[in-house]
Amino acid sequence: MQKLSNEQQMNYQMLLDKLFRITTRCFAFLVLALLVGILISLLIGAMPAIKGFGLGFLTSTDWDPVQQKFGAVVPIFGTLATSIIALLIGVPVSFGIALFLTELCPTWLKRPLGIAIELLAGIPSIIYGMWGLFVFAPFFADHIQPWVIDHLGAFPLVGFLFQGAPMGIGLFTAGLILAIMVIPFIASVMRDVFEVVPTMLKESAYGLGSTTWEVVRYVVLPYTKTGVVGGIMLGLGRALGETMAVTFVIGNSTRFAASLFEPGNSIASSLANEFAEANGDLYMGSLIELGLILFFITFVVLACSKLLLLRLKKQEGQPS
Repeated sequence: MQKLSNEQQMNYQMLLDKLFRITTRCFAFLVLALLVGILISLLIGAMPAIKGFGLGFLTSTDWDPVQQKFGAVVPIFGTLATSIIALLIGVPVSFGIALFLTELCPTWLKRPLGIAIELLAGIPSIIYGMWGLFVFAPFFADHIQPWVIDHLGAFPLVGFLFQGAPMGIGLFTAGLILAIMVIPFIASVMRDVFEVVPTMLKESAYGLGSTTWEVVRYVVLPYTKTGVVGGIMLGLGRALGETMAVTFVIGNSTRFAASLFEPGNSIASSLANEFAEANGDLYMGSLIELGLILFFITFVVLACSKLLLLRLKKQEGQPS
């Protein structure tokens, strides 16, 4: 009787285990189905623009709703430019914050600073945009931008990036606001992965006479490079898709300008500004095709980061 009870209990556990596997598998395929559904809906919505403009949509700088002429160069350039600026500013600052919190910060100060950084990640993006428009942009236009234009605007090769009227808003301002927004995410991830480095490895390096920078360079970074790259990609994903903060400070101009101080546009800000007033299949299709392009850019970035992480993982344990 006891043996039969044990068999029933075993069958019951096996049934629960099978049900658990099926349920989790359904959840995984549900995410994949949602992804495919979003892609298909974007393709269907963008079909009028795809048929009307073809590949010329990706090379045209026109954006004229009156004449029904649309091109994606200006929004794509604005999206990539602001995201690159955000990473160029945000990654070094985030690395410095994480390094200070894990290696140099006094014990009594670690927790308050860590909480403060995490709280920055919880501030709504529209607050960043309002602060950027009403506080930072006037200060930048009055005190910093004129000096940069006078001293860097005449430089060969790169001077054109710093030319224009000191208005305070533009691609550079949007990139800087994005950098402030992604710093908490990247710094938090870097801090967490730096803290998992075994103390024995760091103490051994210190015992051999290494400086703090040498310990970070030759011990901490090789041990945590996968997590560091993942944190940077997380910040890049946030920068690519940010809407409201960028809409406030980028200038929302449909005219292409190579200078970082000129007003520009991004894919997310274009959708936020024009989606509600879009009339006609061609206009709506063009906006949806911009969303499809942003979807593709994000997918390519995440795929490249995944390939980079796999490559780094294969190199683990190999002599450098």
